[in-house]
Amino acid sequence: MSDAQEIAARKLRDAYSGKTLPPMRDTLDPIDVDGAYAIQSINTRFWEEQGRRIVGRKIGLTAKAVQAQLGVGQPDFGVLFDDMEIADGGVLEQSKVIQPKAEAEIALILGKDLPAREITRDELADCVAEAMAAIEIVDSRIADWKITFADTVADNGSSAMFVLGNERKALPGLDLWTCGMVLEVNGETVSLGAGAACLGHPLIAATWLANTLTERGEPLRAGDILLTGALGPMVALVPGDKVKATVGGLGSASFSYGAE
Repeated sequence: MSDAQEIAARKLRDAYSGKTLPPMRDTLDPIDVDGAYAIQSINTRFWEEQGRRIVGRKIGLTAKAVQAQLGVGQPDFGVLFDDMEIADGGVLEQSKVIQPKAEAEIALILGKDLPAREITRDELADCVAEAMAAIEIVDSRIADWKITFADTVADNGSSAMFVLGNERKALPGLDLWTCGMVLEVNGETVSLGAGAACLGHPLIAATWLANTLTERGEPLRAGDILLTGALGPMVALVPGDKVKATVGGLGSASFSYGAE
């Protein structure tokens, strides 16, 4: 890792205190994939050394329109730590986020270790123990969400927190392609979508992640949580909001963005 990458990683960590950064163009070319993941890895190792435990991964940029907006043709990923999970129906504390947005997703939990080689979608599906509705709360340490692809990757995929629904289902018999999604804030529908909006199918997104991580020498393991990507547009949050995501066949997940 270069000194510049170490400095950029530290700036991102420091920004969790609430002071955002300008886009990182002085350190990163907007589409510098390797440099961005190098910075993400520096902070992942730092946080593990601080006692945080990795429980899975999140996939971002699964919508073609968002990829086009950032000038790339691929998704990205970030790390999920144990302290990022909010219980279904729980509260997101204001101190945990800076400029949060919510998006509805399908989450998968692996029941088997994935083989350390390229796998197919069917092989991935065979390793999934459970699927459920989920909400990802995304956030950015970059001011006003003026992100490039490299900014969001370096910033751990613009991740913050997540909620998993309590209703867990095995994959057989589920339709993760045409299943509908409704995201509500304070009882009002604010985002609609479907499984097909997630890179064509949530299992396609999960297979991309599995193979990408295997190439990096980090194969997914039994028990890992996979947030497969947004099923519809994300929504900005304000304190007091009550958020609920419902996914056809998978039930719902919810949280409140409340005062301390």
